[in-house]
Amino acid sequence: MTDEQGGPSRRDVFGGVAVGLAAAAAAAPALAQEKHAPGAPTSTQSAGYPKPPFEKQRQPWPGLASRMSPRPDHGETSYKGSGRLTGRKALVTGGDSGIGRAAAIAFAREGADVAIGYLPPEQPDADEVAQLIRAAGRKAVLLPGDIKSPAFCRKLVADAVAQLGGLDILVNNAARQVSRPSILDMEDQDFDDTFKTNIYANFWITKAAVPHLQPGSAIINTTSVNAYDPGENILDYAATKGAIMIWTKGLAKQLAPKGIRVNGVAPGPFWTPLQVTGGQTPEKLVAFGETTPMGRPGQPAELGPVYVALADPALSYTTGQIFGASGGGVGP
Repeated sequence: MTDEQGGPSRRDVFGGVAVGLAAAAAAAPALAQEKHAPGAPTSTQSAGYPKPPFEKQRQPWPGLASRMSPRPDHGETSYKGSGRLTGRKALVTGGDSGIGRAAAIAFAREGADVAIGYLPPEQPDADEVAQLIRAAGRKAVLLPGDIKSPAFCRKLVADAVAQLGGLDILVNNAARQVSRPSILDMEDQDFDDTFKTNIYANFWITKAAVPHLQPGSAIINTTSVNAYDPGENILDYAATKGAIMIWTKGLAKQLAPKGIRVNGVAPGPFWTPLQVTGGQTPEKLVAFGETTPMGRPGQPAELGPVYVALADPALSYTTGQIFGASGGGVGP
């Protein structure tokens, strides 16, 4: 996600990582008891996902998944791969937590090597993801930096290509969202930072990546239900997500002759650090996801299989599409 320094010592960080991974490992045998399709959360697991009310909480931007209550499920113990992406090389922005983390874990368990981009303060979450990727027997590449910088975006792609030995899956996922009750409360810098993070970086990263993508490659952009039903308190965020939706459809037409597919995912309310770092007010966070037909926010683990499907070469005739996941709410 994005910046704000300060936090635990390196010893505390790695101690926390070890505790988190140990807890995940302890939960794994119980989940493994239930037979289910590769990549799919177990029925008992999804039925037990947390529902509102949640406790009030706030973290400084960009936040850590490891400090959220309840801690999000990214598929750490539930995602089971079946070799759908064997030998592929993926770059995922915002891959330390939230939806990007779920995609990175799922890609690795499907046989892909994965590079993730993230902000330096998110290092504790990124270290956990790297351990999970390596535990799946795949290569993990950690690339910290701020995608508001066009120079870093170009370096991000160059370093991913160099360390992975190529690139054939790009996920533009990192985002910034800050709730403001009125346009009068929105500063010029807020607007600029949101557009640079959400849509400018998408342009800079994709432009740098396309020369490295061969026929059969896939680009997946994270848009939002806000592209279809914009929230009145996140005007700048919603505007960028609408832009990403149109960008995805147009780019798909442009790259189709090259054999490169471009699709998007439009999530509804999902339980990620984006929400506890200003995406929602602490008061609204208590009821987050309550108005969806499912009565709860989605967990990142529920989106991992969607990103895998869009990255899978088997979907060779699918491009220019936006896939919704909103718990029954408004979407594409």
